Amino acid sequence: MPELEPRARLERKLSRALARAVTGFDMIAHDDRIMVAVSGGKDSYVLLHLLNALSRRAPVRFSLVAVHIDQGQPGHDPSPLVDFLRAQGHELHLVRDDTYSAVRATVPEGKTYCSLCSRLRRAVLYRVASELGCTKIALGHHRDDIIVTLMLNLIFSGQLKAMPPKLRSDDGKHIVLRPLAYCAEQDIAELARLAGFPILPCRLCGSQPNQQRKAVDALLADLDSRHPGARANMLAALANVRPTHLLDPGLWSKLGILVAADDETDAAVPLKPQDLVRP
Repeated sequence: MPELEPRARLERKLSRALARAVTGFDMIAHDDRIMVAVSGGKDSYVLLHLLNALSRRAPVRFSLVAVHIDQGQPGHDPSPLVDFLRAQGHELHLVRDDTYSAVRATVPEGKTYCSLCSRLRRAVLYRVASELGCTKIALGHHRDDIIVTLMLNLIFSGQLKAMPPKLRSDDGKHIVLRPLAYCAEQDIAELARLAGFPILPCRLCGSQPNQQRKAVDALLADLDSRHPGARANMLAALANVRPTHLLDPGLWSKLGILVAADDETDAAVPLKPQDLVRP
């Protein structure tokens, strides 16, 4: 069998990672109409590309709708994205909603815009998904986004949480998917380069220095250079959780867990029901 070209080899690797997430978290059902939020960045381009390829070979039938939100950033020109996606035959909806002005008016000088910007953008996506009759919304967050979010919550928020690959919105009306959950950013960036996707810059957050996310990302890059595979192991840890070894009594209560210490190993051992009987 002849060796695959670099792009084909990379597409196969990413396609397998995406399929693992899609099947593992039961993301796609028959006749789903999935909105793909295409920002113009490398991640969302690759997401749309891989989902489109999956739609042609998957055992279930589903359709894709690309949506790009023009948030009113000065100098933003979506025409390269629009021309490219329409030339590829994608159904595309361009939505104009000036969340930029709201973010600039609300966030104090020197603070990062990302949190409020993403919340406002998500609200627009929810509204448009309902208008277009979409059953699910796919976002381009990848493995490294999930790990950085985990570290941010650990370091700055005192919470043990990351990004779920599949979630239902608070009002129960929308299901959000992250099919790139197992895909490494480095691979995504290389595929975007090889495919020649027309990347649109984000001038709102890209101009802000000293973001916590950038600092944590640099920390992880240094860790991975010293201990190759560190980020992959961190992602694996999110799927290998031991609730009995965490310090959340509320979680123990929800899971019906009571534990006793093993004197020899100092490990938590789940108690059997008969152990809970009081004399």
